Amino acid sequence: MLERASGAHGADLEAWESAVRAAVLRAGARVLEALLRPIGVGRRETPVMCACGTPMRSRGVEEKPLLSILGKVSFARTMFRCPECGETRYPGDEELDVVGTTRTPGLRRMMARAGSQSTFKEGCEDLRIYAGITVSPKDVERVAERIGEEMEVWRKREARKIMTEQGERREKKTIPVLYIAYDGTGVPMTKKEVKGRKGKRPDGTARTREAKLGCAFTQTTVDEKGFPLRDPDSTTFVGAIETAEEFGWRIYAEAGRRGLDRAARVVILGDGAVWILNLAETHFPGAILIVDLYHAKQHVSDLCKLLFSEESDIQRHRLSWWTDMEEGKIEKITREAREALPRRGKNRKAALTEIAYLEKNRERMRYADFRAQGLFVGSGVVEAGCKTVIGRRLKQSGMEWSVRGANAIISLRCMVLSGRFEDYWESRCAS
Repeated sequence: MLERASGAHGADLEAWESAVRAAVLRAGARVLEALLRPIGVGRRETPVMCACGTPMRSRGVEEKPLLSILGKVSFARTMFRCPECGETRYPGDEELDVVGTTRTPGLRRMMARAGSQSTFKEGCEDLRIYAGITVSPKDVERVAERIGEEMEVWRKREARKIMTEQGERREKKTIPVLYIAYDGTGVPMTKKEVKGRKGKRPDGTARTREAKLGCAFTQTTVDEKGFPLRDPDSTTFVGAIETAEEFGWRIYAEAGRRGLDRAARVVILGDGAVWILNLAETHFPGAILIVDLYHAKQHVSDLCKLLFSEESDIQRHRLSWWTDMEEGKIEKITREAREALPRRGKNRKAALTEIAYLEKNRERMRYADFRAQGLFVGSGVVEAGCKTVIGRRLKQSGMEWSVRGANAIISLRCMVLSGRFEDYWESRCAS
């Protein structure tokens, strides 16, 4: 290939680069193959034991083709079989972390990242262009989902340890403010996954299922105008398609990992949905609860449309009540709204629902007080997270997911975008 490239008419630097890279990768693959030779074969000092407790017997050497980041290599390793139950083991596969796969750990790592960033088809194209690796979109899908599932197992194991230790020791309050925010967003699903579920379609059926996403971040200081500043690179994410109860333990474990015991103040940001408030009261009883200002203003805007028919009245009251809301004067808004209630009709009932929402959350809408304390009053971080972590990858045109597949990719993206992908991979090497 090098001779053909150099002998071609005229200089073609790109062709030369590609040819040299291919040659280097082939040479590297041969070196890697040589390094693998002594690993899977040879006498062992201790017997290979079966899970049933019986010593296993060698049954010869088998070749296993592996695809690595350098290309294809062959790995010869000894197979052991149990004389009692017939189970087989390949200790060489276990040592190299290639049990049940023909992809090396380094390649699986690259495929998982590629599959987390874009469609599986785009991921395999990126691997071909950037790394000279040829795999199929289905290969990328299988590896990315498997790694995502393994990451979830690792997270759960870590979460159990955190929740066991939570509260057992008294920590110094070294984190000024720890924020916890969470929300939900719909993910398009296969017909099987939404069968029998109620939804927002005209016929009452569902096309999506809600993925719950939570984030944690810290704040140490404010700017020169007194507005809060999020600590750089402090935001981490967790999420899944699961019940609110299951998600509550997920976000609680993440808060614990991020230093819940070390936080001087804990702030919960959300849109005021019942499940969001319930989880806050269950898992973070001493926290400051703040309803996102944008959502609160939207409720006021909807209330104005229900109470007034003239656009000028709607605009006037909306601006006035938004100012009251900024100042935390929720009682003034609800009092004036009740005075403007229509005597009957569907608008009255809907308006009373909006007023009840404001009354129920009034202590979580004291925005002037919260700002005076230098706190955030918006849940924009988690809302942006719903778009970045979930929407950008799982809600592209034509996509349909199984719960299993979606949760695997959500887990993978949460790890990557939280800067924890390398932590997970280091834990694999240590285990």
